[in-house]
Amino acid sequence: MTSSDSPDNAAETPDTPAAQTGVAAMDWAAASADPQYRAAVVDLLGALAYGELAAFERLAEDAKLAPTMADKAELAKMASAEFHHFERLRDRLAEIGEEPTQAMEPFVAAYDGFHKQTAPSDWLEGLVKAYVGDSIASDFYREVAARLDSDTRALVLAVLDDTGHGGFAVEKVRAAIEADPRVGGRLALWARRLMGEALSQSQRVVADRDALSTMLVGGVADGFDLAEVGRMFSRITEAHTKRMAALGLAA
Repeated sequence: MTSSDSPDNAAETPDTPAAQTGVAAMDWAAASADPQYRAAVVDLLGALAYGELAAFERLAEDAKLAPTMADKAELAKMASAEFHHFERLRDRLAEIGEEPTQAMEPFVAAYDGFHKQTAPSDWLEGLVKAYVGDSIASDFYREVAARLDSDTRALVLAVLDDTGHGGFAVEKVRAAIEADPRVGGRLALWARRLMGEALSQSQRVVADRDALSTMLVGGVADGFDLAEVGRMFSRITEAHTKRMAALGLAA
């Protein structure tokens, strides 16, 4: 994923060791004894793995739109980092006895549909999509990670590490707006559309996977109650607003 860990670019998550109880205080060996929790984690890792693979493909495509050789090289480096994240998730699924392709398959349609609906028309839209769109998904996964067993949580947080796209996108987009202020209005509308599509995609994915949705609402692990769901989306929305400001765009 391409979100940033800095306060200006990520949602705050309640992931402090002192607050960890229940499954969050267990390792994978203990937590996976619950078959429903295991199924939920397999879903989560499958969704993340395909998301990283799709991000790799998209960044490689975006590199074709880059205006300079240096920009192409920068995007290629980021694409390589995304593929490395995919490999870690794929290897972890195999390590726990799951077939990675089967784990990813339920999420192909949702991810591919999102990318089809939000195909950028130019270089700047591609940068905003990677920075804003992927970051919304990353914020959601960070929220979930706080409630996972210690081994799975460490892996999820590691693959959500910033690939460097955040700072790169901010620099390029702000420079483009400075050169032509009219660009800002178009990109602000584009970013709002991305947020709506990203949230809709997340909701569809969770609704379609019983084990994952049950975990999120507290059926297994230390899930969210309804009030916490509201607070979670408030944090995600606030982080989105900060990212928009960093780009020089109105939320």
